[in-house]
Amino acid sequence: MDLNNEQDFTGQAFAEACFILPTYNEQACIQHTIEAIFEQQSRVSGYKFRILVVDDNSSDGTQKIVNGLIEQYECLHMITGEKVGLGDAYKRGFGHALSHFKPDVIFQMDSDGQHDPNLIPDFIEQIQQGYSLVVGSRFVKGGSTPEFSLRRKVISKVGNLLVRYVGGVSHIKDCTSGYRCISAAYIAKCDLGFLSTRGYSFQSSLICELVAQGAKSKEIPIVFTARNAGVSKLSLRDQVEFLLNIPKLGFHSHKDFVKYSIVGSSGVLINLGGYVFLTRHLGIAPEVAPILSIEASLLSNFLFNNFWTFKYRIIKSGFSSRLFQFHLVAGLSGIINYAIFFAAYTSLMMNDIFANLLGIGVAAIANYLINSNWTWKKHLK
Repeated sequence: MDLNNEQDFTGQAFAEACFILPTYNEQACIQHTIEAIFEQQSRVSGYKFRILVVDDNSSDGTQKIVNGLIEQYECLHMITGEKVGLGDAYKRGFGHALSHFKPDVIFQMDSDGQHDPNLIPDFIEQIQQGYSLVVGSRFVKGGSTPEFSLRRKVISKVGNLLVRYVGGVSHIKDCTSGYRCISAAYIAKCDLGFLSTRGYSFQSSLICELVAQGAKSKEIPIVFTARNAGVSKLSLRDQVEFLLNIPKLGFHSHKDFVKYSIVGSSGVLINLGGYVFLTRHLGIAPEVAPILSIEASLLSNFLFNNFWTFKYRIIKSGFSSRLFQFHLVAGLSGIINYAIFFAAYTSLMMNDIFANLLGIGVAAIANYLINSNWTWKKHLK
């Protein structure tokens, strides 16, 4: 860990932890949250705390309260901007913190009191043990969401399940938690421009990007309590954006997808060419030939993907296991293709050609996402 040049009177060097608090109309909570964070400073040796409030031009007294506290705390800062969304606020906060403060670690934390500041020393302890991404998890042993309704619990669980397996972060149980401690060096590596989401889905996008950059993760349990005051900012638009963002999570590398598409196209040619050769030159019955030509194209696709598309990845599973998984995914893709075609043709009255093309497109994307994040899943050291 790179330490900043801050020193106390004994000459001891301090690392810096910067807490980024996005706010919008949080006048009822913000003072308590700021004071509670600074109170933890005495429990953490070797670290200097700094808080950056990123306010989206609150219409209440949030900015007035923060400006008043800035006079008391020299390590409290605030930047303001138009209200775009949580993700946009974090992007601005990360950029400002990295360029102005150069912290060693950055905390993501809600400003409404739902994240317990008493856990801050536990987060930093994990950072000191070598982890670069520490997540406050509601879904590991000891974590809970006592205030969630059954409906919200189901939505949260399903959402996390999709992020974990589409985004290639299946080892992390809570991918949407907003309470995190992250090595600043890994945030600096992230392509925040690629994380185009503006709302709450930014959280899941960021965690996938951090893992893709090689961040070593650890989860610690948290109890996600009710807000101290105010109302939730989670809107229907945020929930829709979250769902629309799910497919994008699997595309960490556009180059991989382009290579995968080229291989898939070659497989079509091998399938068709094999069928023609088997039926026209070897006299094999048309009812039997497709079985052989399809298998030939699958083997070809597998070998090209294994030794070209994903050659650079460190894979834990063996060659035969990957081959078996690839065949399973091919079968699932076929089912997805037919299901989409059948629904579009029979229920939406879509033209049969267009319905089939839609099914092929959806199945192709699903095929890539599953194989990229399961069959050729990158092994995390």
